[in-house]
Amino acid sequence: MDQHIAESIGRPDLIRLDDRLVCLRFETMKVVSALAAVRHLLDTGAVRRGDTLLDSSSGIYAYALALACHRHGMRCHIVGSTTVDHTLRTQLTVLGATLERMKPCSDLKLDQKRRVERIHEILAEHPEYHWMRQYHDDIHYLGYRPIAERIREATGAEGPLTVVGGVGSGASTGALARHLRSASPVGSADVELVGVQPYGSVTFGAEHVSDPEIIIAGIGSSIPFGNVSHELYDTLHWISFDAALAGSVDLLRRHAVFAGLSTGAGYLAARHERERSPERTVLFIAADTGHRYVDTVYARHREAAPIADLTPREVPDQSRLALPWSRMCWNRAPAPAFAVAS
Repeated sequence: MDQHIAESIGRPDLIRLDDRLVCLRFETMKVVSALAAVRHLLDTGAVRRGDTLLDSSSGIYAYALALACHRHGMRCHIVGSTTVDHTLRTQLTVLGATLERMKPCSDLKLDQKRRVERIHEILAEHPEYHWMRQYHDDIHYLGYRPIAERIREATGAEGPLTVVGGVGSGASTGALARHLRSASPVGSADVELVGVQPYGSVTFGAEHVSDPEIIIAGIGSSIPFGNVSHELYDTLHWISFDAALAGSVDLLRRHAVFAGLSTGAGYLAARHERERSPERTVLFIAADTGHRYVDTVYARHREAAPIADLTPREVPDQSRLALPWSRMCWNRAPAPAFAVAS
């Protein structure tokens, strides 16, 4: 029996959607990393019950950290993006978290920069606060080991595995790939990692291509992240808002999975990888539910292109990237200089 709702929320479902296509579905994925990180900090004495934990968030991590703080008797302070909606703001307030919401800003890079600057101002005023640094501290990898073990148990007899997911901070896909590869009886080639990015993200060099709709929150970044281990990724997909919308709508219509926009992008990439490699089982990550996207995505379901009409453009390097969907072999290359966090 779970001792707190956060433990239940962080436990994913493994759903076989089709032959060799598996969905790893979370209600709120980042609860996994936040719970394990806070527990580790308490166990090592880095923080104590009653201390204040601080971080910046565009939404999902704010909720995850608030739940982890509630579970362990900590205080929570969030510097939030304008993407933190009314429902989440209300939840954070009732959970006892403090939210500072930044002023509206159409420039994602400027928004992230301002949030980080505000974090430093708060730390100068309250040096006793602990900054969680979700984008840069690899303690956020810790919670994914038991999930990797569960994936291996469920799919181990099916041959080689491809994991597909939004890159974001790098913790979820990076941790799953590391743990799965270390447990593989035939070595790291048994597990391939496919990262999904939005256009405009600096992480793998797409900052020069803008999406006329929006940058998909949570799977890309306009600043370098220390938790992204570039050398873990075999392949990358850059997917636009419109293509991800089509993927999200098809996933709900075809498989009844109601998930966020990043999941729609991952679903498109996973279907493509499955067709390219018929000998591999392909698992994609559904990081959250679709409730935040009812108005911006699902209400527009009649606009969704048939996914059979969507195929990625194969590109040799980032200079050839083009909307709505591009694919490139990364081949576990190291991070380019512009993507290394200082």
